[in-house]
Amino acid sequence: MATVFPFSAIVGQEEMKLALLIAAVDQKVGGVLAFGDRGAGKSTAVRALAALLPKMKTVVGCRYNCDPDQPDRYCEECKEKVKHGKVKTAQVPVPVVDLPLGATEDRVVGALDLERALAKGEKAFEPGLLARAHRGFLYIDEANLLEDHLVDLLLDVAASGENVVEREGLSIRHPARFVLVGTGNPEEGELRPQLLDRFGMSVEVKTPDTLPERIEVVRRRDAFENDPAAFVADWSKEEAKLRRKISQAKERLPEVTVSDAALERAAKLCMTLGTDGLRGELTLMRAARALAALEHDKTVTDEHLKRIAPSALRHRLRRNPLDDAGSSVRVDRALAEIFG
Repeated sequence: MATVFPFSAIVGQEEMKLALLIAAVDQKVGGVLAFGDRGAGKSTAVRALAALLPKMKTVVGCRYNCDPDQPDRYCEECKEKVKHGKVKTAQVPVPVVDLPLGATEDRVVGALDLERALAKGEKAFEPGLLARAHRGFLYIDEANLLEDHLVDLLLDVAASGENVVEREGLSIRHPARFVLVGTGNPEEGELRPQLLDRFGMSVEVKTPDTLPERIEVVRRRDAFENDPAAFVADWSKEEAKLRRKISQAKERLPEVTVSDAALERAAKLCMTLGTDGLRGELTLMRAARALAALEHDKTVTDEHLKRIAPSALRHRLRRNPLDDAGSSVRVDRALAEIFG
């Protein structure tokens, strides 16, 4: 297995790193889209997060990573195990599954297990990438280049939290709740609005523009490539500290309160910006709550809302032909109007 660059060693890109940590603390936030310059560390950050995540509890032998603490959401195989008293649990790494641009629909949703069909004459289901990603992260590099039929498929599953396969005499349903993480370069095309709206947060990734920062990026990357094991060992304490921070924030999350005043601020901000639907308010509230948990705060404040608002709202704005300002500028103006 290839050695992964440590998350804590990534220089700059604070907005992207914070958004990924928030998604790790609360998967209900809805994932992260990182759009920006080539070679600015987008893919590195996502793969680094995968190595950083604390382990999760699952049913031993389950192909869908069922949560032992949620028996009402068990797959059919785990329900059978319960009947026979064979449910055992184990700690496993949180799955981070790559969705290749050229993947077939069968590879994504699953299909008939041809080996068993030919060898034993049995109709058995071979789970796809969506099954592997359940309770974890589904990563799409160059998300704006994803084929339309796969986009439609992802939208259906993301909305229902369930993958339904009806083909070749098979009729299978299994849970498929995952966090979408996408990266891309806006020069290569825009993302379909329906898929864009499914990402909880959208961050802008830019090439570092200060000399010391650029030098430090090159220095660390060069040190990592020359001796990956030694570099990872040097950053192991920072990685362990960050891993504990995520675990503790997940434990604190249910205790963080969101006051009526904070909800009112969030709603006013979304109304001022003219965002469609209520997903903006929900994402803003959940992301601010996860941020408060990361920072050991017991309640969501204006500061939490202000820090997370650009990431939660910039991709939800309608185009305004009378205003050629970028979405980030429009969010900043609305923040100044609401919060002063």
